[in-house]
Amino acid sequence: MEPLTWTGSLGFLNPIFLTAAAVLAAAFLLQFLLGLFGMKSGELMIQHDGTAVRTRTPMDYIGFVTLGALYVALACVVGYLLVGMLLPGGAKGIIGHVSARLIPVWIAMAAVFTLSILFKRRLGLYGKLFDSTVGMIGFGVVLFWVFTAIFHQMILTHDPLTAVSGLKNKVPGTPTPEGTAGLEWYLLGGDTLARDVFSRMVAGSWEVMKIAPFATIFAFMVGITLGLPAGFYGGKLDTFLSFLANLILAFPVILLFYLLVTPEIVQSGLPRYMAGVLFLFPIIFLVVLFNSRYFTDPTKRNLYIGASVLIGGYIYLGVAWNADPFGLISMPGNILVVFVSVVFVNSPTVFRIVRGLALDIKTRDYVAAAQTRGEGPWYIMLWEILPNARGPLIVDFCLRIGYTTILLGTLGFFGLGLPPDSPDWGTTINSGRKLLSIYPHPALAPALALMSLVLGLNLLADGLREESLKD
Repeated sequence: MEPLTWTGSLGFLNPIFLTAAAVLAAAFLLQFLLGLFGMKSGELMIQHDGTAVRTRTPMDYIGFVTLGALYVALACVVGYLLVGMLLPGGAKGIIGHVSARLIPVWIAMAAVFTLSILFKRRLGLYGKLFDSTVGMIGFGVVLFWVFTAIFHQMILTHDPLTAVSGLKNKVPGTPTPEGTAGLEWYLLGGDTLARDVFSRMVAGSWEVMKIAPFATIFAFMVGITLGLPAGFYGGKLDTFLSFLANLILAFPVILLFYLLVTPEIVQSGLPRYMAGVLFLFPIIFLVVLFNSRYFTDPTKRNLYIGASVLIGGYIYLGVAWNADPFGLISMPGNILVVFVSVVFVNSPTVFRIVRGLALDIKTRDYVAAAQTRGEGPWYIMLWEILPNARGPLIVDFCLRIGYTTILLGTLGFFGLGLPPDSPDWGTTINSGRKLLSIYPHPALAPALALMSLVLGLNLLADGLREESLKD
């Protein structure tokens, strides 16, 4: 069987794409150089007769060229993805085969974007995100990896942990031996142990998505539950909690990770005890939230609190102590160690952000009005201060998922926490770095995946910040 080329039968588009890319790069460079010398785009001029005329400068013409080259390059990319997936067999090329495997992702993304744009005026800050180009791009990149993680079992071409004889460090598009299960090619080549790089990259997205967002949510629960009373009450409570937060932040993050995931610390049971404490905070947060909101309606209060304690307690037993009586919920020890480490490291930073917001917002008039009505302190903190701090917190949440993704990659790169054969991106990069100068593809694919997810989260945070400032 013949090896795959990158574009297959669509190779005739390659000169067009490369020319457009070269023109685009040259136009960007020229715009940058002219900008250094103070040249600006044309301005709208009002003539004596009242008509408006826009003047043109070289920057405007370069802008037209840039836009045209961008459209041509994007049209080629769309052709590679859409037309390529429809072609048969080897005519698809590597890009066409990858695009075909990602069909569930494309359908899910199209559905989400269509519904979101149609109903964006009813969706609050999320809907306003689609008024920001930067935010939409970031959201699209993040959504791509989220759906890739969700549908990873449908996308995989081979078992990410299985080696195929003869495919060690093979280049992208190499055919697999006859009788090998899965697709007939290694789309992104083989790694140093002859495993499929594409399948490991896809499986790695699931490893990231099942830890990073949830660990960030838990860190926010801890930071909010402690930061609100510290900022609202102040005094000795604020001093004590701030001291603890600063004490944790005083340690270098990577050193703290090393200490928490070392075998000696793991065998001592410390991560399990830390999980027992940290994982209580979501339950505490929900109980206090519903108690403060429905204090005057005992029926609803007892219902919501009871549901929170029962459901939360059941999940808590399974996740923190691996003691689910029905055996449905559990967290492997190595993942628990990483999860607890991420929560423990991120919580102090969230605490400081929430505390600072509470110190500022508690002086507002609507807080004084709530106190005049006789509302309790926790009602004011959770239902007056916290909703009005949601903008900065949502932005920080997106950024923090990116930081957590980098931390997970760092742990995997140093071989800490997750098992050595884990397909997470950090471990995959580490396994491919030894022969990077000869075979770059085993490390390049997960590195680009990691970079794109973090970039998407940063762009999404920028879009949310831009739209939240307009409120």
